[in-house]
This record gives sequence, C-alpha cells and structure tokens, in this order.
Amino acid sequence: MMPRLSSSPCRGPMSRRSFLEFGAVAGGVGLADLLRAQTAAAASGGGNKETAVIFVWLPGGPPHMETYDMKPDAPSDYRGAFSPIRTNVPGIDVCELFPKHARIADKFNIIRSIHHTFADHGGGHKRFLTGRKPATPTGFVNDAPCVGSMASLDLENKRDTGGLPNYLVLGSGRVNSVDTFSFGSAYLGKHTHPFRISSDPNGKNFKVQNIEMDKSMGDRLDDRLTLLRSFDRLRREVDSRAAMTTMDVFHDRAARMLTSARVREAFDIAQEPVAVRDRFGRHGWGQRALLARRLVERGVPWVTVVMENPYQSGIKQPKTGVYNWDSHAVNCHIFEDAKIRFPIYDHTITAMIEDLYDRGLDKKVMLVVTGEFGRTPRLNHQTGTQSKVMQPGRDHWPGAMSMLVSGGGMRTGQVIGATNSKGEEPVEYALSPNDLWATVFRHLGVDDTRNFLDFSGRPMPMLPFGKAIPELL
Repeated sequence: MMPRLSSSPCRGPMSRRSFLEFGAVAGGVGLADLLRAQTAAAASGGGNKETAVIFVWLPGGPPHMETYDMKPDAPSDYRGAFSPIRTNVPGIDVCELFPKHARIADKFNIIRSIHHTFADHGGGHKRFLTGRKPATPTGFVNDAPCVGSMASLDLENKRDTGGLPNYLVLGSGRVNSVDTFSFGSAYLGKHTHPFRISSDPNGKNFKVQNIEMDKSMGDRLDDRLTLLRSFDRLRREVDSRAAMTTMDVFHDRAARMLTSARVREAFDIAQEPVAVRDRFGRHGWGQRALLARRLVERGVPWVTVVMENPYQSGIKQPKTGVYNWDSHAVNCHIFEDAKIRFPIYDHTITAMIEDLYDRGLDKKVMLVVTGEFGRTPRLNHQTGTQSKVMQPGRDHWPGAMSMLVSGGGMRTGQVIGATNSKGEEPVEYALSPNDLWATVFRHLGVDDTRNFLDFSGRPMPMLPFGKAIPELL
C-alpha cells in the first residue's frame, strides 16, 4: 500500500513575502530570449502546435479483470463477482458497472496487452512513467525523468500557451510532492516538474495557488515585477547551472502567470455551464477532468489528472473501501469498493470522452487512462484492516493490465491485444509502456529520438526502446 502524505490546503492569494519566496526557490531563460526562441521554433515548424494529451493516472493499479478484460469463463477464484455487458461495438464487452462505457465504446479503444516486470508500487510507477527500467525496484524517487517532463522540455518554446505552464498535474494534496507518484524529472531539473494544483475545483472558493492576484495589490503590479527582477542579484550568487536554469524558468513563469488574464480565465471553472459541470460530476474527479479539458482547449499540451480517492466531496468511504486503486484484501473488499468507485469512474471518464467529441477536440486531444499495473488474476481472501472481516482482493500484477485510450484522431472501437483465458499474460500483441509513450509523443509532435544529458553528462535518449502503436495513429 502506498504511503500517505499530508496535504497542504490552498492558502489563497500570496503575500508579498511569499511571492518572493516562490520565485527564489523556483526559474530558464529571460523573457526576451524566450520570445526569440519561440519565434525561431515557429519558423522551423518545430512541434505540433495543435495537439494535447490528457493523462488520467489511477495509482494503486486498477483490476483489469473487473474492468476491461473480464474472464467470465475462468474458474470461480479468477473471474470475480461481476459479469461483462455488451457495448455498442460488437465483440467489445466491459464490466456491468460501466453502463455508460457500453454506450460509447465506438469512441474509445481498450489495450489489454501492455505489461512489464515491476510489481512494487514504486518500481511500477517508475517503470511505467519513465519508459525505463528503474535502478531500484522500490521507492518513488525517479532516477530517470517522467515522460511528462521530457515532453514538456521538448515542447518548451514551441507552443504559445499564453502564460499557462505547458505541463500540469491536477489531484489531491498528495500531488504536491512530485515523488508521491514518481512524477520527478531527475536530471532534467526542477523547472521541468509539472505545475501542481491540489485545491479542489469542486469547492465553492476554488483558487489556484500562486496565480491569484490579491486585489489589494492590483495597483502595485509594477512593484511585484520589480521584486521579480531583483532575483538577478540572487542569481549571480548561484554556482549550480541547473539551479540557475530552474530559477530563471520559475522567474519567467511566475511573471507570466501573474500578469495573464488568459491564465486566470483558464482556471475559472465557474464559467462552465451548470449542465456541463453536472455532466462531469460534482466531485473532485469530475471537476478536475473538466478543468483538464479547459486547459488543453486553451493550448496546454499535457495535463495529468490523478484519480486516486473517490471518497471525497461528500462521498463517504466505507470500511470495505480503500483510498486508491490498491485492492489487496487487507485494504478493501474489492467488489464492495468497486460498487461505489466504478460508477463514479464510469461517469467521469465517459463524460470526458463525450465532451471531447462534442466540442470537436477528439482529433486534437488524446486521452489515456491507466494505472501502473493490473491485479493478480487469482483472487485471495484476508482479514481487512478496517473491516476486521475476511474479504476478497487482488494483489499486484505487472504481467497484464488494461487501459483506455480515446481521441487523438485515432480509429476507435478497437480492442488491442489479448491475454490468456485466466488474464495472466499477453498471448496476442504483447506491448510495453514504451510503446504507449512512443504513440503519445508522436501525437504531440515530440521528437522521441532526442537525447538529454544525465547528471554525469552522458546523452540519454527519451525512450531507449519502443515503437508507436500503429492502430492508434
């Protein structure tokens, strides 16, 4: 079970001193240099300026045999308690708790054959999210960059996001540390970390920390920019080149975000019609999904949405439930937890898909939904830590997993790959996480043959292996 981290509440508008501290810990190039680089990139045609990815991360590992790869003919200690239902695409079945999925299966694809060999949460996160075999099989601190950071750096200066960061992560307070889910950027530097938003967009007073201008300071903007320029003195005292780059990037990013009306408008989720907000679901998962769409619609190329704990916004967690997708028998009763978790997931994911298609964003935006691995095909029973009774669950299983992909201009209504009759391993079209990322990078116009220098100055490829999946192009 992954460790819990304390969450930090949004403090609202920043004080002048806090703003200075924000800049000091943060920073690449000067504004003039940045604009020159953007002009040069535009002239060379670098990057696909229209495309984006919304990456929905399901930490803990969703059970593939309860979601998208059900085995109704397997022995009883494998197949579980739920039955598959037909969808609007012949030959594609999903869990009976996914009736909304069943109605729009023509708008998404299911991949059933991605697998790897790291069964620990930390190792699984690092393997899946970096495209590399991690140096250690446990722990969440990356020794190689997260794919989002690599894409962010490659796209830097190639996209005009109007002051918005080009890489964001939305989730609960646990996203405040990049190491919780192995989102760290390793040797690329902290300036390629995602801009993380942990406040709840479902809240009445939702605000994004570090971009809200204190109204009392509105007439003192020049003074704030003077404070930003004062960082030049501090920069001259910094010896580390990486630290200087980080501080420069954060310096420029803070100035742009504070002065951009486009940024404030992008995060103003209250502008969405009530019917649209209801369609996504009035809870943390739903409103973060809606905010992700607002951001990619306005030019952000990569938004990660962490859908971990469904028990929020008034949804009470039962003793048989667990806060993430880690459905060990000691953590939860996998079927009782699913009866609450799955309908929320079904509602939110299908709303995202339908909304992308309704708004004509299905060619621009690729939606990827997955966790770090699947669950053991064979059920086990143990006494629950919270329930104190014997209950069923499934353990970690990187040998097989299922995921959903949609949009991106791809042909949809497909099942890609297959596992054996017990859901244990791929028997058709075996794929790795790298094949998925090669596909995502291709969609974004990212050059995945590019090399970055590691801490010792050695050139490291974005992906050491992996090829784009033809069926998704």
